[in-house]
Amino acid sequence: MKIDFAKSEQSTLGLEWEIALVDHQTGELDARANDVFANITAAHPEVMADGEHPHIKGEMLQNTVELVTGICHTVAEGKEDLRRNLNILRDAATPLGLDLLSAGTHPFSNPRTQVVTDKERYAKLVDRTQWWGSQMLIYGVHVHVGLDHVSKAMPVLDGLVNYFPHFQALSASSPYWNGEDTGYASQRALMFQQLPTAGLPFQFPDWAGYESYVQDMFTTGVIDATNEIRWDIRPVAGLGTIEMRICDGMSTLEEIGAIAALTQCLVESFSNTLDDGGSIPTMPPWHIQENKWRAARYGMDAIIILDAAGKEQLVTEHTMELLNKLEPVAARLGCADELASVEAILNKGASYQRQRSVAAATEGDLRAVVRSLVAEMATN
Repeated sequence: MKIDFAKSEQSTLGLEWEIALVDHQTGELDARANDVFANITAAHPEVMADGEHPHIKGEMLQNTVELVTGICHTVAEGKEDLRRNLNILRDAATPLGLDLLSAGTHPFSNPRTQVVTDKERYAKLVDRTQWWGSQMLIYGVHVHVGLDHVSKAMPVLDGLVNYFPHFQALSASSPYWNGEDTGYASQRALMFQQLPTAGLPFQFPDWAGYESYVQDMFTTGVIDATNEIRWDIRPVAGLGTIEMRICDGMSTLEEIGAIAALTQCLVESFSNTLDDGGSIPTMPPWHIQENKWRAARYGMDAIIILDAAGKEQLVTEHTMELLNKLEPVAARLGCADELASVEAILNKGASYQRQRSVAAATEGDLRAVVRSLVAEMATN
């Protein structure tokens, strides 16, 4: 089947941030997204279209709200877009006794008791996937980067897959699940891949290979729409972007900016390589799969596979080397400060580490962990 890839300006950005609504008193998730949207509508009727804010969206669960930016040229512009709409969301949620939280999972709320948004596509997903579908109490940050030609989509996807463990380790924020420490840095990474068409992407030599795959998915009834391909990294033909969906939810705009800058710089670097007639190295799928598991399990302590020859290195050490290589790219894109924030994450620890530190200091009190995550969100 023919899939047209929209024309985009190279390395423009779009950011998506999934945010949980929690009760101020108990820290439990609270299914009051409709009440929040009612407050937003009352306060901002001039921007509502068909009853929906253009940048503040509903999600599968009624305890979730998603912030979506417009098309941005710089990471700073994307952060400011998110900040502006976060303030609108906070103003709507606070009078309802709700706090905001963003992590890969909620530390203790029960997945099976959450209210699903009343839309046919969500009901169909849960009906088809049964127990797994009812467990999707997860939150992420997605980064879209524009590509100026369809021929770059598959090679750039290949390039980003090589850095899967770096993104996973930096953003890992889901050590707890339904009140239990899983022993993983990112429970979300392994939970989400249980859905059909989710998880690591298949890799194809060209766009025609991807089109053939999508045709097979439609023919066999696996999907009814291309957005039901839920890969950790995927092309979005309608927008002309590559979408990096690896990351757990993150509490601060500084962290989101760091991840966005790293994504934008890598995609720009890959694009330049392709423009110069070069190619992007790939690794065997089994190395990529192992890297995903190692990063989900060990986070910042993961020793990752770097190439097809099996060379290994601590993910934090390789990330520092990567930052040095990308500094000239970041300077050209105007995101040097945001790229430098990646090192700040390395220094202060990822969210999963901070959450465990809070739990250790409070005799395992996961409500204290929720309060710490809420407090981090309040700094934005």
